[in-house]
Amino acid sequence: MTFSIAALCPRTGEYGCALTTSSMAAGGRAAFVVPAVGVVLSQARSDPRLGAIGLKCLERGNTAAQAIAEMVGSSPHVAWRQLAVVDLKGGVAAHTGAECTNAKGEAPGSGVITVGNGLANELVVPAILAGYQSAPNLPLTDRLIAALERGLAAGGEAFPLRSASVKVAQPNVPYPFIDLRVDFNDTPIAELKRLWGLWRPMLPGYVTRCLDPANSPPAAEIEGHPR
Repeated sequence: MTFSIAALCPRTGEYGCALTTSSMAAGGRAAFVVPAVGVVLSQARSDPRLGAIGLKCLERGNTAAQAIAEMVGSSPHVAWRQLAVVDLKGGVAAHTGAECTNAKGEAPGSGVITVGNGLANELVVPAILAGYQSAPNLPLTDRLIAALERGLAAGGEAFPLRSASVKVAQPNVPYPFIDLRVDFNDTPIAELKRLWGLWRPMLPGYVTRCLDPANSPPAAEIEGHPR
């Protein structure tokens, strides 16, 4: 019972995903973003092992569709799984098992795929895609969160949302430099958006601490508490 989005931005080269659900800790077991590899979602009755399989398939140079096929073929319980993949050429693919909770669906676009299950209605998944497509000039993270907001406005999940996450990688940064999670919160998408607003100005300083530690500012200064 989750709705989510995975995308690659051709303008910036960033790629990542965002999701929200009534379950705790979904950001840690359903969303996978690896630099120079791609994006995988493994949700519904989530199996993190499928995420690892999808990433290994992409790492071998396969397409999103090939990764989905390998994930589906590796699981005896695939009817309970909802999967999505974005490769680094912008290819997208998804699988929604027959046993996933209704309402459910997929909506592909150019370099983007939205999926959901256990939703309030059939309008949620296309609304997520429309939210993403409505602001092509914004940073990818803003677009992913806006997509979740649009999905919520269209009805959201059949059960109260409790968690949300966003994870984004960039071509020249060797780790997912945006990885924010909210758990057990009454308004998780709004809280995720608030955390993103706090984290955004800190990003350059923390990336510098990774890539060029000798010339990076202290953490207190990055977080607005200069000594």
